[in-house]
Amino acid sequence: MTQVPAYTEASTTRFAEAVIDGTTYRVHYNEIGTGDKVVAMLHGSGPGATSWANFVRNIDPFLAAGYRVLLVDSPGWGQSDPVVCTGSRSNFNAAALLGVLDAAGAAKAHLVGNSMGGHSAVAFALAHPDRIGKLVLMGGGTGGPSLYASMPTEGIKLLQGLYRDPTIEKLKAMMNVFVFDAGALTEEQMQLRLTNMLSRRDHLENFVKSLTVNPRQFPDQNARLNEIAAPTLIVWGRDDRFVPMDVGLRLLAGIARSELHVFSRCGHWAQWEHADSFNDLVLAFLAR
Repeated sequence: MTQVPAYTEASTTRFAEAVIDGTTYRVHYNEIGTGDKVVAMLHGSGPGATSWANFVRNIDPFLAAGYRVLLVDSPGWGQSDPVVCTGSRSNFNAAALLGVLDAAGAAKAHLVGNSMGGHSAVAFALAHPDRIGKLVLMGGGTGGPSLYASMPTEGIKLLQGLYRDPTIEKLKAMMNVFVFDAGALTEEQMQLRLTNMLSRRDHLENFVKSLTVNPRQFPDQNARLNEIAAPTLIVWGRDDRFVPMDVGLRLLAGIARSELHVFSRCGHWAQWEHADSFNDLVLAFLAR
């Protein structure tokens, strides 16, 4: 383990350019640490989400283990450029990630993706297999719809409702389903998340427009999962009410070099709800 350097969100802010479908987008990311051992962390699709917010409990252990950490904000979130996505959001985010890796001078990176970030990681692995090390997919990866839960799920319905009408009441209703124990979330955290999403109403409006143009933002990659050769750790919450656990089983069946870890008393945010165990699990996996 190495000493964790002092850092802040502002001091680690970087911007990359990514040309996607002929248009140049500015993509925000945070870069913490140095060296050739790179981990890129990819956030979910919740309103107001950023990779900094999604992975704030995971940064220090990865730095201490000697990794350079890239926290990537997909276009349409955080400080990245706005976009109305009319095609595959997974492929779009993968193209944005390529721009970040090139800007950061990272020839390869391990990818850690939460929810939509898992979809982005799978899309990147399929498009650029030579640029990845290992994959960690939490609550996402586009293994197809659940065979047991009605779609869209309870959580996704609440998320889409929050995008259309962002209020503190609707945020609390969504977060009550998002994590297993919503009592662990403070009023300050709730208000900060609401402030973040309201600061970029263009992102909120564009997400709704994207769904209107193309309701299937994250296409099913089940038929191509067998193409992924990278060692893959699949992490799920037993009590996930956004993406049910059987979707993780489909990823496990489709990706040849994969394994699955399920946390009990855990919703859709394993890396936050079980941060210490998650960090130990993932770091051990990456070190093999």
